[in-house]
Amino acid sequence: MRIAVMAAGAVGGYFGARLAAAGHDVVFFARGAHLDAIRKDGLRVESVRGDLHLKNAVATDTAAGHAPVDAVLFAVKIWDNENAAKIVKPLIGPDTRVVTAQNGIDTVGMIEPILGRGHVVPGLAQISALISRPGAISHTTQFHLWAFGHPDGHKDPVLAALAEAGKAAGVDFAISEHIERDLWIKFTVLVGLSSVTAASRQPIGVIRDDPDGRALLLDIMREVVAVGRARGVALDADYGDKAMAFADGVPPHTKASMAHDLDRGNRLELDWLAGRVVSLGRELGIPTPACAAIYAVLKPYRMGKPAAA
Repeated sequence: MRIAVMAAGAVGGYFGARLAAAGHDVVFFARGAHLDAIRKDGLRVESVRGDLHLKNAVATDTAAGHAPVDAVLFAVKIWDNENAAKIVKPLIGPDTRVVTAQNGIDTVGMIEPILGRGHVVPGLAQISALISRPGAISHTTQFHLWAFGHPDGHKDPVLAALAEAGKAAGVDFAISEHIERDLWIKFTVLVGLSSVTAASRQPIGVIRDDPDGRALLLDIMREVVAVGRARGVALDADYGDKAMAFADGVPPHTKASMAHDLDRGNRLELDWLAGRVVSLGRELGIPTPACAAIYAVLKPYRMGKPAAA
């Protein structure tokens, strides 16, 4: 398959590299020092599932000169959605699928007006990875799942081909027949883990092993479920409690990507995570005191490290 990766960050870079190593025609979008490093020395993946080095990775910051693709792996920070969609728009052919994997629930609505109906496919990724240095991605846990599917569950030969390509490349690509529910299942855990690891500046093991930290994590996830159910999502009423089983299985050294961004002084996806739960709760009349507290604590850092910090 011909695949574009927007962009070659921790998520897109990892999955795109696996597909390229398996022989697919992959073009990676990147910028700054990361783009320069890939052009100079290729793209490296340092992973618990095996390292790889794409010495001749094709990296660019523009769609000019590149033909339309079968699929776009769309995995940028949420605030970059519209700009990234405009950059890849020239690569969209009649049957191109743009498969998303952001840390929120709003991406389709943000980029579909730019790319057109029928092209954008909601998805989610479960992976713990980060750019460890320009040109290199560190993948630190065994799981590497990307699930995607149309909200109405209809069959799609392009998605079927992409799923098979992923499996052949050794990653877990899966078609979901209930993608909205699955997005909220991930959103529940993600808001919980990102909130507590960022607010405490500690890995998940420290929080979940402390009674007060564990109670806070559970309260946050229960609030996400309550908001989702009020919005009509088919979540079990006790899913917040069930989600603790997933949290308990996460390696104790793990921090959510928002916590890594906070550590580095980068902009945060706070408004689309805990902040989004708060705003939806207000719209729907659902109390979200735990998420509201997290939002208030982290709000000074949402645009990056404050000048006075």
